[in-house]
Amino acid sequence: MNVALFGGTFDPVHCGHLCAARAAQQAFGLDRIEFIPVARPPHKLDRPITPFAHRYAMVSLACAGAAAFVPSLLEGPEEGGGKANYSIDTVRKVAAQLPPPDRLYFLIGADAFLDLPHWREGTALIESCDFILVSRPGFSIAEIARVVPAELRAGAEKESSLPLRRSTLHLLPTVDSDVSSSGIREAVAAGRSLTGLVPDAVAEYIQKQGLYRS
Repeated sequence: MNVALFGGTFDPVHCGHLCAARAAQQAFGLDRIEFIPVARPPHKLDRPITPFAHRYAMVSLACAGAAAFVPSLLEGPEEGGGKANYSIDTVRKVAAQLPPPDRLYFLIGADAFLDLPHWREGTALIESCDFILVSRPGFSIAEIARVVPAELRAGAEKESSLPLRRSTLHLLPTVDSDVSSSGIREAVAAGRSLTGLVPDAVAEYIQKQGLYRS
């Protein structure tokens, strides 16, 4: 099996996330994509976020109907024990459970990957599995290469990939979506429609639960 981990705050999950997952699934033959809402994102410990239960519920609704999309509790509050959740810990846990020849990928936006120097054990993380870096058209693999330590590389970057000693970074520059979670929260607060921004079931959940109104 080809398995991808797709983590994030998902506050809320939106059509841009789903578009990225579908593009990655098609391009890499992914059998399963685990959507992993993080209970306590390390880079947002000082910011208010929607309770995990709501974010997980919205992810579950968004994944319904897509057999390969699986809502995951890997970084839920019980697993994290109230501590910040780090991607390296999640990847190690999943990798230890996957039998050969199953293949593990890490799905992330290319812009987010550029923050690699600030990640917990970033070097170990990008060598632990292949990465699928989703970006808008026109994003260059050279931008990715700039944040990767030279000693990790196994060769020059190609048009859409960068080979490393133990893994490969794959650029998927085909997802053109300007939807953002912050924009959705602003839209709800302003009373605007969420049509085309989130799945209908997620929009209904947001309305019924009164999320993002203030």
